[in-house]
Amino acid sequence: MSRCAAVGDCRYDARPLDRTDPGLRMTTIRRATLSDLEALAALFDGYRQFYEQAPDRARARDFIAARLSKNESVILLAEDDAGRALGFIQMYPTFCSISAAPIYILSDLFVDPAGRRAGTGRQLMRAAEEQARADGMVRLDLTTAHTNSLAQALYESLGWQLDRVYRAYNKAIAD
Repeated sequence: MSRCAAVGDCRYDARPLDRTDPGLRMTTIRRATLSDLEALAALFDGYRQFYEQAPDRARARDFIAARLSKNESVILLAEDDAGRALGFIQMYPTFCSISAAPIYILSDLFVDPAGRRAGTGRQLMRAAEEQARADGMVRLDLTTAHTNSLAQALYESLGWQLDRVYRAYNKAIAD
């Protein structure tokens, strides 16, 4: 359930899907701020390592700090009821020329291994959709590795459609 005092000021409370484990805790998802930088840096560094990048907490911290201070992305942070960071989702605002409307590119989704299998990724995805709606976006786009079958199953279970019309290309500009 969402509690939004104003657009962009949303908090989402969600219970883990498997309530048979009495040790599971309440998860809160909220929009991250610069005061969350250390927790986000740790999560973002873990995310980059998942994609086979060398550990570099300082680089992760600098990157997230720049995005938040310049208001270039929206980051939702999942925490347990003790305030421990469980995961995050990062979205970048852009536009779809064909729709002539704003969209978010859902760039990053990561749940710390200790917080997995409790529905946190699903909760983050649902919160991202609600945040996008509150921010006036008409669509969310994402890409994932062909080998990331767990993420693909999550996306499809939430109604995401595999794009069979367009191919994605990229070209490195910097070394």
